[in-house]
Amino acid sequence: MNLLVTGGAGFIGSNVIQHLINRPEVQRLVNLDCLTYAGNLANLAPASASPKYVFEKIDLRDKAGVRRVVAEHGVTHVLHLAAESHVDRSITGPDDFIHTNIVGTFHLLEACRASWLNPTTQSAPSIFRFHHISTDEVYGSLGATGHFTETTPYAPNSPYSASKAASDLLVRAYHHTYGLPAVITNCSNNFGPFQYPEKLIPVVMQSVVERRPIPVYGDGMNVRDWLYVRDHAEALWQVLTRGKVGETYNIGGGNEWPNLRLVELICDLIDELAPKLGGNSRKLITFVNDRPGHDRRYAIDAGKIRNELGWRPAHTFEQGMRETVEWYLNNQEWVRLVKNHR
Repeated sequence: MNLLVTGGAGFIGSNVIQHLINRPEVQRLVNLDCLTYAGNLANLAPASASPKYVFEKIDLRDKAGVRRVVAEHGVTHVLHLAAESHVDRSITGPDDFIHTNIVGTFHLLEACRASWLNPTTQSAPSIFRFHHISTDEVYGSLGATGHFTETTPYAPNSPYSASKAASDLLVRAYHHTYGLPAVITNCSNNFGPFQYPEKLIPVVMQSVVERRPIPVYGDGMNVRDWLYVRDHAEALWQVLTRGKVGETYNIGGGNEWPNLRLVELICDLIDELAPKLGGNSRKLITFVNDRPGHDRRYAIDAGKIRNELGWRPAHTFEQGMRETVEWYLNNQEWVRLVKNHR
């Protein structure tokens, strides 16, 4: 396996590379990343010291560069994680989301099609796999009950989720039209080490550490399903190596939390683990105007990946959250470095 991970210097990508670098099946692991504000090579020690590891600083919008990487490294498997992913940024500046998430995915698909498919028969050897990693946000918003399944109709409500929905459909089309051996996963909200401090959980943690107001949108009752990133990494490996070509698998942690309750949990954990900060961190919670088009609830039914591939989260939500809080408290220098990296 010559594995290409796009976006490998980002939050999920770096955790995936750390998880997979020592797998005996992986002969070479190529990290393709253009190092935007959210990507940092410091996330990849010690994996980057492995003789298997190769870094290519390439933007997915560079069609020729992407094609060269796939061909030059004899890529046999792809984990396509690279994406602009922050909903708020997509609302204020959607251009990068369209160009990276849609056009960039198109360039990667074209590179793999050129490298893998016989131009006469349009067939690829069974070894190849293109695994596109997406989000539950493509499904839109749920009411108070129900869960997203693999057959839930797409109804994206932000420029970010619309760009991911479009890229999902491109991958599906390349499988059905050209026979590209592709699988798709749609995951719930990830949390864990190395998450850039613009998403909810690291924002809350840094606000508490710095004793700043903790911003909570609206009434704080928007619900998300949370998935520990290290469990997600194993799920991606299972789908990449054992998933059925042409199929979609939803990956969720089965942990639904209203944002306000989650914020309160983080405050309480930090008060327990770092009492020197002063305690009573809930008093920092500050309600702010809701963001436009804020989906009320997401929840994943992960029954398909559980029943077909036997994957289940190895960590409870409480274990993962405690490990995450401890990691951020112990890695404030990393937080400072990545914030200055913008």
